[in-house]
Amino acid sequence: MSATDAGCRVYLVTPPALDPARFRDTLAAALDAGDVACLQLRLKDAAPDDVKRAVEALMPVAHARDVAFLLNDDARLAKELGCDGAHLGQEDGDHAAARALLGEATLGITCHASRHLAMEAGELGADYVAFGAFFPTATKVTEHEAGTDLLEWWSEMFEIPCVAIGGITAENCGPLVRAGADFLAVVGAVWNHPEGPAAGLRALNAAIAAA
Repeated sequence: MSATDAGCRVYLVTPPALDPARFRDTLAAALDAGDVACLQLRLKDAAPDDVKRAVEALMPVAHARDVAFLLNDDARLAKELGCDGAHLGQEDGDHAAARALLGEATLGITCHASRHLAMEAGELGADYVAFGAFFPTATKVTEHEAGTDLLEWWSEMFEIPCVAIGGITAENCGPLVRAGADFLAVVGAVWNHPEGPAAGLRALNAAIAAA
């Protein structure tokens, strides 16, 4: 998972609930539509066996298209299942222990709108930090609101990539790209696009290029 020389890329997050067997073809069609840096499997409160089935069904689809596959919330399970890494929130266990466990695999950490949390994440070896929410989102309750000044500060001060998250669409992403976001984490902008996920991804990539 890396930023391009030109800058920002799409960081795609799965819908909050899915049937892996049915979703596999939907995912393939979306990823075939344009550039995606990584796919995060985010199934909140799903049983480990359900997560395992989803990883087994979906990770090969991502890997066949050179898209990194990250698991949300659980570094141990990500390691066990052979994922490319894990994305952890502030409440998701011991970040330092996760860094040691994952080894060379990717570790991303949610830092909300906090410069302090982001610097802590960088110090313990996170591969990226995630800031947000930048816009209202239906995916989760918005407890923290971030501004573009946070992205500008981070990109000027640190080399560790940053991910912007929260209500991002093709229509509103321009300021985030220009402020220095390395990745845009999106859910509804792709999966809920009125013309389908492929059209949603094409629109996002076009907006990033235009920014």
